[in-house]
Amino acid sequence: MTLGIDASKTRIDWTRPVLWLFAAALVALIVLPLSWLAVYAFTDRTRHPTLRNFITLFTDPDFLDPLLTTAIIATTSAVVCCFVAAPIGWLVSRTDMPGRQLIRALVTASFVTPPFLGAVAWELLAAPNSGLLNQFYRFVSGAEADAHLFNVYSLPGLIFVISCYTFPFVFVLVANALDNMPGELEDASAILGGKAWTTARRVTIPLALPALVAGSLIAFLQAMTLFGSPAILALPAGFHTMTTKIWSLFQYPPKLELAAAAAVPLLLLTIVLLQAQKFILGRRGYSVVGGKYGAPRRVEMKGWRWAALAFCLVVLLNPVFLPYFALLNAAFSPNATTLVTPATATLHNIVFVFAELSSTQLALRNTVILGTATATIGTILALVIAYVTTRRVIAGSRVLGFLATAPVAVPGIVLGVGLFLSYTRPPFVLYGTLWILLIAFLTINLPSAYQQLQAAFATIHPELEDASRILGATRLQSLLRITAPLLRTGVIATWCFIFIGVMRELSAAIVLFTSQTKVLSVLIYDLNESGDLAAISVLGIAMLVITFAVVLAVNQIPMFGGNAAARLRNV
Repeated sequence: MTLGIDASKTRIDWTRPVLWLFAAALVALIVLPLSWLAVYAFTDRTRHPTLRNFITLFTDPDFLDPLLTTAIIATTSAVVCCFVAAPIGWLVSRTDMPGRQLIRALVTASFVTPPFLGAVAWELLAAPNSGLLNQFYRFVSGAEADAHLFNVYSLPGLIFVISCYTFPFVFVLVANALDNMPGELEDASAILGGKAWTTARRVTIPLALPALVAGSLIAFLQAMTLFGSPAILALPAGFHTMTTKIWSLFQYPPKLELAAAAAVPLLLLTIVLLQAQKFILGRRGYSVVGGKYGAPRRVEMKGWRWAALAFCLVVLLNPVFLPYFALLNAAFSPNATTLVTPATATLHNIVFVFAELSSTQLALRNTVILGTATATIGTILALVIAYVTTRRVIAGSRVLGFLATAPVAVPGIVLGVGLFLSYTRPPFVLYGTLWILLIAFLTINLPSAYQQLQAAFATIHPELEDASRILGATRLQSLLRITAPLLRTGVIATWCFIFIGVMRELSAAIVLFTSQTKVLSVLIYDLNESGDLAAISVLGIAMLVITFAVVLAVNQIPMFGGNAAARLRNV
């Protein structure tokens, strides 16, 4: 075997310096912003130690009310997600319901739809006066002009919209648990005389319960840390959540110490919930002992098959069909909240967005630049770190693995606060440049990229690298010439996932952008504040088209197939 590597020549092995450089970059990405967050949270404006920020946080009604509201929203959304996602997951995974792959695809559509875009769509549908559904209700019932059936600008409306875009997290975990459940266990229960309900209660539910609880914790976490949906729906209704309150503290005059202190509870609670999820999914009492098992046995629904499909489609009206219809209608209608007809259809909104709105070109350019740069740098960084941790190349590889996954415990708004505090002072004054957004997007997307490539590394036997090194290659050369080409499908998929994540990110970007560093998500939020829903719809559809194109491309990669979308994260 020839590798084209001249073993006779003496070469400098740059492997360890390069790996330590990547380790230093990882520490800077994560430790620096969290350190400044702690400094500001526990000091006053003169940088003297104090707990007054936290006393204000837990005694001032202006902060207590958002804390309570956030707790109500997160808890209720998690419960709603469980009641909706668990039955759908069971129907798709364990029954002979028709259209199971269609339902999975539609759940994927709601999974990759940015929550802030869904909130805008529900503005078009359920605003008290102008919403399409309320207009239809008044037309059918003959109610008065100010009557309405739905009000999305309310606490129940916000909970409903958030639940629409967080239930896929529960669905993915429950469906995967049921897909991997051995069919022999249920067969054994039936042989021993157990009826369908007894088998479900004594076998199926206990095995799926850890995934359901873990999914509810993730749904709670997502609802707690979302910024876009509360900013679009809660602020017009006159109330705050913790994320919108933190954002408001950056308005003039800024209260950075209070913003840092308000971010700390979100960070700590996120860490606790993620540890709880890890503990629940890792409980041995719920493990299946044994080796290879047969496929799960599907339950025959008989006459209820089509009723079950109808139930799933009715549920998916809310995150997919109705919002997408509202966006398409607004994009081609002269008035965003007027039903379009062939006679009134127009391309004016599209022309306005892409030819007349000056911010569009800037936001598109920034988004493409940041998406490409973040995906490229993030994939390289994740590749090297995954190599270090799986092959244990340098001392402290476990610490690097922990740091690579640590950002998953940092909500986007909290990371934005930490980065703002870190890079608005010498020697690293990056605020007002694309660099600070690049760092934010890189930090947010690193955990998922690292986990994907670490799993991919497990499929490559180290003997191939050992053979390369015997022939004179350094570790770095072996990684670049041997291992990386073998991982090309995983590398391409990781790049695509990061690119999609950048397009959807709003929580950190809303704290860090300036007039010259706007991205598409921030532009959509700004247009919502000015009430230009038609332009938002055009931009939203463009964002969805790009997103689904990337998802479809990833689905063509044999390594990932239909599970590709399940690996995506929200924001």
